[in-house]
Amino acid sequence: MRDQDYFWDGIDADTLLLQRCGDCGRLRHPPGPMCPDCHSLNWAPQRSSGRGSVCAWIVSKHPADAIAAGRIVALIQLDEGVRMIANLQEIDPDHIDLGLPVELFFADVDGTRLPQFRPSRAS
Repeated sequence: MRDQDYFWDGIDADTLLLQRCGDCGRLRHPPGPMCPDCHSLNWAPQRSSGRGSVCAWIVSKHPADAIAAGRIVALIQLDEGVRMIANLQEIDPDHIDLGLPVELFFADVDGTRLPQFRPSRAS
């Protein structure tokens, strides 16, 4: 089993899973074989709430198709304390502010199921 297999199994089940060190308790993403703090190989998956906020973003355009619409790629600070990079959808780039609350959803992108984020619908 590869270190990231649990992550993709979670995605297939519409669940975002993070790694929690079984010794020191540090939560981490992206997946890895060893805790960066205590170097333990002992870990367990932990379900993410899928809520967070935007830390940074760019509008990415493919260099081979400069007239195609860009996609928003964002650094998301998850409520659990870890960060991840994902696409941000359902918003105009002119309306993104640092700290914008976002929520997770899953979408098929070119035949691969991926975690995506959109502005939070919670009131």
